[in-house]
Amino acid sequence: MKTIPHYNYTLLVCLFCGLIGFSGCSSKPYQTMFEAKTNTADGAARPFTIAGVYKIKPEDVLQVRNLQNIKFIMDDVNTSSSSSPTTAGSNATAQTYPVEQDGTVALPVIGSVSVAGLTRQEAAKAIADIYRKKLIKDPIIEVKIINLKVSVFGEVRTPGNYALVKDKTTLVDVLGQAGGITDKGNEKRVKIIRGGTENPQVTEINLSELESLTNPAVIMQNDDIVYVGQNKRAVRNDKIQNVSTIVQPTLLLLNTVLLLFTLK
Repeated sequence: MKTIPHYNYTLLVCLFCGLIGFSGCSSKPYQTMFEAKTNTADGAARPFTIAGVYKIKPEDVLQVRNLQNIKFIMDDVNTSSSSSPTTAGSNATAQTYPVEQDGTVALPVIGSVSVAGLTRQEAAKAIADIYRKKLIKDPIIEVKIINLKVSVFGEVRTPGNYALVKDKTTLVDVLGQAGGITDKGNEKRVKIIRGGTENPQVTEINLSELESLTNPAVIMQNDDIVYVGQNKRAVRNDKIQNVSTIVQPTLLLLNTVLLLFTLK
């Protein structure tokens, strides 16, 4: 029986160690994508009030509709004879209107209305006042800003983009829309990345502490990124699984090579 030459044995050991080292790099890429120095995201440059209520700006997209019943609001408006009364809130399909660069939005009949710098409620009141003067009796105007969104990644059940359809949407609200944190998630280190690529700021939230619910940073802003990392147990299990995935075929390879050497 022949012994294994020393240089061949050394080569095999190096090969084995290299494969083990490679396995450490095979973890999910998003686990390190959002690793950054944590700081306070004050949102000073963002179009939000201190209370976290969004202010409309150019290039936003508004959804505007009248919630009033048509038979009460159209008394003074000439309608076609074929028109028939509809139930409250269903008289008009919600239409979308872009906010122009000059801060105005063009609406049917009343024309351009200046809305930049207004909150959703302020814009609804301004539009309702103009419709009341020109066209409709006691209008109830609803305004939504439909282009606002938050991106959720990491250990949540349904990662993806979620619309900010109401004011003061919180981190808990968004995580609920994403199906909640998985068993692998670390609720003590949820990251909010805010400010875009030009001035990214990271705030780390510990959801296991009640004080986190009063943190102004948990009120979501447009284009926020929420990242839920893995807890220590999940990270450890993933590392063990990665090593096991590489070790098993490597051991088989080593056994095969050793057998071939011994048969020479």
